[in-house]
Amino acid sequence: MAQQIWHIRKAKVEDIDAILGLIIDLADYEHARDSAQATPELIRKNLFEKQFAHAFLAFTGTAEAPGHAVGLALWFFNFSTWTGKPGIYLEDLFVTPEARGWGIGKALFGELGKEAEANDCSRIDWSVLKWNQPSIDFYEKVLGAEAMSEWQGMRLTTEGIKRLEKFRK
Repeated sequence: MAQQIWHIRKAKVEDIDAILGLIIDLADYEHARDSAQATPELIRKNLFEKQFAHAFLAFTGTAEAPGHAVGLALWFFNFSTWTGKPGIYLEDLFVTPEARGWGIGKALFGELGKEAEANDCSRIDWSVLKWNQPSIDFYEKVLGAEAMSEWQGMRLTTEGIKRLEKFRK
């Protein structure tokens, strides 16, 4: 296989369509297309105006002559009360099927590591679907990540958040 040329950079506001395209591709991969409700307006507002989250994108081609987006790492800062330091939560990592095996997933994690070091983060956390064995294998065998088997993810969605009103003082 010929060596592929690609590069990674922080997402810019003009990348909104590429970000949404990769989010939809990820939702398709996870068999959850109906759950992907992001819109260009929401991405603009929450990533680029309010900066609730950040993204790295991988593109084919060079920085000077970029091609199309083939990878996404969407993340935000969290905080650990135990370490007293910030951390990074990786919300989504996705590499298109055509670009898998090029080293993009490792490079996206490399960028997250650089961001974590620059901000004195104590850890990088993320979740993976239990059926996604190829990703689990990559995280454990290639990255050396540890499964958090004693922790169970919990979530409140929009209706659950509204039900919290009854607990307000």
